[in-house]
Amino acid sequence: MTENGFFRVAAAVPAVQPADCEANAASLIALLDDLRSAAPALVAFPEMSVTGYTCGDLFHNRTLLDGAARAIERLDNYSRTCDMAFVVGAPVEYCGAIYNCALVFCRGLVAAVPKTYVPNYNEFYEKRWWASAPEANAELTLCGRPIPFGTHLLVDCLGVRVGVEICEDMWTPIPPSTCAAMAGAEVIVNISASDDLIGKYDYLTSLISQQSARTISGYVYASAGYGESSTDLVFDGKAIVAENGSLLVTNRRWQLKPQYSVADIDIEAIRRDRLHTTSFTDCARRSGLAQYNVLPTRLSPRRDDGTLYRRVNPLPFVPADTDGLDERCDEIINIQATALCRRLDFTHCRSLTVGISGGLDSTLALLVAVRAFDRLGLDRKGIIGVTMPGFGTTDRTHDNAVALMESLGVTMREISIVAAVNQHFADIGHDPANHDVTYENSQARERTQLLMDIANQTGGMVLGTGDLSELALGWATYNGDHMSMYGVNAGVPKTLVRHLTAYFAKTADDTRVRDILLDIVDTPISPELIPAAADGTIKQKTEDLVGPYELHDFFLYYMLRYGFTPRRVFFLACKAFAGKYADDVIKHWMKTFYRRFFNQQFKRSCLPDGPKVGSVCLSPRGDWRMPSDASSRLWLEECDKL
Repeated sequence: MTENGFFRVAAAVPAVQPADCEANAASLIALLDDLRSAAPALVAFPEMSVTGYTCGDLFHNRTLLDGAARAIERLDNYSRTCDMAFVVGAPVEYCGAIYNCALVFCRGLVAAVPKTYVPNYNEFYEKRWWASAPEANAELTLCGRPIPFGTHLLVDCLGVRVGVEICEDMWTPIPPSTCAAMAGAEVIVNISASDDLIGKYDYLTSLISQQSARTISGYVYASAGYGESSTDLVFDGKAIVAENGSLLVTNRRWQLKPQYSVADIDIEAIRRDRLHTTSFTDCARRSGLAQYNVLPTRLSPRRDDGTLYRRVNPLPFVPADTDGLDERCDEIINIQATALCRRLDFTHCRSLTVGISGGLDSTLALLVAVRAFDRLGLDRKGIIGVTMPGFGTTDRTHDNAVALMESLGVTMREISIVAAVNQHFADIGHDPANHDVTYENSQARERTQLLMDIANQTGGMVLGTGDLSELALGWATYNGDHMSMYGVNAGVPKTLVRHLTAYFAKTADDTRVRDILLDIVDTPISPELIPAAADGTIKQKTEDLVGPYELHDFFLYYMLRYGFTPRRVFFLACKAFAGKYADDVIKHWMKTFYRRFFNQQFKRSCLPDGPKVGSVCLSPRGDWRMPSDASSRLWLEECDKL
């Protein structure tokens, strides 16, 4: 594992010639030589890659078995000069039976893990040649010396424990990898010879993802490819790496030449999730697992070489693929709308008051309210949208707010706050020319007072519009826009609010609504609390003051989702935003994030109810409980050392 907490692995598909063990060993070694520049700590090759999987009854032929033994010795000798652990498949004899084994090689270490579940159905008839794994660990003689043999073996590679299973093992109700993970394996290797059938690949990748999620582990899968006999079956050559439910890398199948996939598995993330998911440890404790032997290796420490064989999504709350994004947006909107439906039902409330500014957050809240009213069969006129122009309101946001409310058919009210706030300034003796925090917050609290009082008039409730990112930074006026009867956006980060609004535009039947929403999406984010620029455009831009929301959302995700240190968050951010933000800019806004996140906890301690929509949430009743006077010193000191 590197100093940054990653463990580099490779899944490789070699050239194979059935029954030509010498050529197969040469092919394995050639791929390992190619991989030296990438320097993975662990490489997985397919099942029976020493002999070829499709040798049939030749597996009981002494000539093939002797050839396999010589090839294994050659690989053992090679491993002494190779600074990588690697896993190959080969037949191994033990106590009068032949076993389908995964052989682990590393700098003179050789260990054999036999296949636990030997299939004998459909196109598989492996019990004709191979026995199922014995229940207990043992030793057998291979490469001229005793070596460990059994299914209860783990290999320690640079402090990362690795478990091994073979093909069919993963398809069973309780795969051996489940037990290995509960015994401490953080990375699972599966060497396979899975033939390809219509629809099988999608099912298989789903299975791999699920098993990596169930075991909270990295999963390295290598399967037989071109060169295996096509007498009855065809092998597409799969090289896949997954991590805790996500596919890190998949190769291009159906290639006629050897290939491999390389990925960096995030061991720190795996360890944090196991620590955080207490049921994982409880399950391991209750399972009464057999003792696993841990085999040490002598790999050289891996230094961070500046490369990272995985993509770090700069927008971790937003799916990278368009289809996935649309599906995610639809799911989130349904969560928000259903939550609001339930709150309206329970309170017998048929009126909602929403402040509409023409910005992203209030627009999303209004759209969700309309979706909830439509679902409940309520008249949209029960939604009272209130636009409250003040000192900084621009024509663009005001006109969009009005046009959107008119197009959606809700009740619209416009109340200027200028006179009331000026009276308030006179009452407290504040100079209106002084555009300080009092100047700004007075407007926010006046707007909240209006909304609350209108809700009282109409027997309704105020729908909050603040989002998750604003809550994280405390970018809300205490007892102003910070407060409502229900915060429908409380679980949605700013980077996702924009995409949700764009999704509403994309799916809108009304072209006018679509055009309005698209313009709102393109409008700079601003509280509009100080006067506009001379040309009437927005002068006060939130991201100029508090920093880019895409950076803050990135910091928020990795701090809360994984509990990473500032050093590690900074490392990931520099990878994710390379070419967009300089390292010193990232560091500057990261310090702002940590300082504000700690200082503003008191605002989160009294938040109104609101639905959780993703893995990160700041509800004081659920996901995030932190004292309001917790010190940020450790985090800021680490930032200073970056």
